[in-house]
Amino acid sequence: MKQIDRSWWGIHTLDQLLSEPGAWELSSEARSAVEACHAFLLSKAAGSERAIYGVNTGFGDLAHTRVPDEQLAELQRRILVSHACGVGSDVPDEVVVRMMVLKVKALAQGHSGVAPATVDRLLDLLNAGLLPVVPSQGSLGASGDLAPLAHLVLPLIGEGEVKVNGVAVPAGDALAAYGWKPLELGAKEGLALINGTQLMLAYGAAALSRLERFAEAADAVAAWSLEAWHGRSDAFAEAVHAVRHQAGAIAVAQRIRTWLEGSTQMDEPRTQVQDPYSFRCVPQVHGASVDAVAAARTIIERELNAVTDNPLVFPETGEIISGGNFHGQPLALQFEAMGLAAHEWASISERRVFKLLSGRQGLPPFLALNPGLNSGYMIPQYTAASLVSQNKQLTTPAAADTIDSSNGQEDHVSMGANGALKLWRILDNAEQVLAVEAMCAAQACDLRGTDGMAPRLANLQARFRECVPFLSEDAFMQPLMLEARSWLFEGAGAELVKMR
Repeated sequence: MKQIDRSWWGIHTLDQLLSEPGAWELSSEARSAVEACHAFLLSKAAGSERAIYGVNTGFGDLAHTRVPDEQLAELQRRILVSHACGVGSDVPDEVVVRMMVLKVKALAQGHSGVAPATVDRLLDLLNAGLLPVVPSQGSLGASGDLAPLAHLVLPLIGEGEVKVNGVAVPAGDALAAYGWKPLELGAKEGLALINGTQLMLAYGAAALSRLERFAEAADAVAAWSLEAWHGRSDAFAEAVHAVRHQAGAIAVAQRIRTWLEGSTQMDEPRTQVQDPYSFRCVPQVHGASVDAVAAARTIIERELNAVTDNPLVFPETGEIISGGNFHGQPLALQFEAMGLAAHEWASISERRVFKLLSGRQGLPPFLALNPGLNSGYMIPQYTAASLVSQNKQLTTPAAADTIDSSNGQEDHVSMGANGALKLWRILDNAEQVLAVEAMCAAQACDLRGTDGMAPRLANLQARFRECVPFLSEDAFMQPLMLEARSWLFEGAGAELVKMR
């Protein structure tokens, strides 16, 4: 069994649990905390004359409106159906799984007031592989990810849709197939389920893992291109980077040197005194992105372990406190930095592609045999340039925007969810750009001759050629480009580029 507990989780903890087989369950400590918080909340809510937000009041600017005791259960049902108004493409399954796990993780801290049975039903869905259908758009990133989370938890009450073997079906039908009755939510439960940052956080956690893999691939492909370009290794010398003290640059330079170990080609005389920046400044550019991702990791890991709904329940002190932990600003700012980091990796990658196609350094124009009849890699560079340009547009910060909602009660929002969606798209683009560079590096190495290549790079070259062939004449390029991306980030290449 894979336990969701109250211990501190890092990104790798989450990734490891997701990769392991077995069912999810609450730890005994977490269950006790959930039970105690739920019991305390019920004791406070029963017949209370005090207005408790979201328990016996309306929501948002309706917080001043009291709801009669006999309508409190219906209040929690209605918040789910009224807030489930997301639109756009569906959230990817890998992100939905994280949303479910992270929602349970937050509830397990024992400050939300939900019933243990509600948490168990979320785990039932997760363990059965019944993934809610969650539209990606509709969150302002404050008051939590209300609309997406409402879609995530609608199946608990038999509403919405879930995917069964990848096909969307009515949630009520799926519950019935398992013999499960829709839940009747109690005090605060609907609000606790949809109030929180789990959409933003799930995207951010998944994106962080993608970026860490991207960093490894970017360094490997840059070294590959340097070998193909017949570039100089001087700029990667340890002494150069030691005097600047930038940790990311030092680490990247070390990885490049490791990739180039044993290359006799790199020992051959060079005619150029210096290489273009896109080759010479790899440690400085890649390293800055590495540092940005490392900084973002700290903030995202704090949020993995956070309670982000409202109000918060503190049985140990007898308090129920309204606050703003649902506000996505900490994540929103990191998503902008992560998106810019990914963009810069892709931007300098596209510049290396441009150089490899330039007809310099003894390479033919566009890396084509018989140029003129053949266009070679001319147009894949266009695609890479288009994706980089789109990423420039996408790096316009969503976090700089805000807009009034709920009649002005919610008068500053983070737009963190939009930032998360932007980041995901930037990553998709960046991965394809780097795949194009890998294709060009491999083509250039074959044209130059692979004798004397660094052993690590020669192995990378040989394994790459198992799925993407040398381009002896023009061919249908799109499938090759998609295959290159798959190989680099999901297939054999993803393991080969690891520097462990």
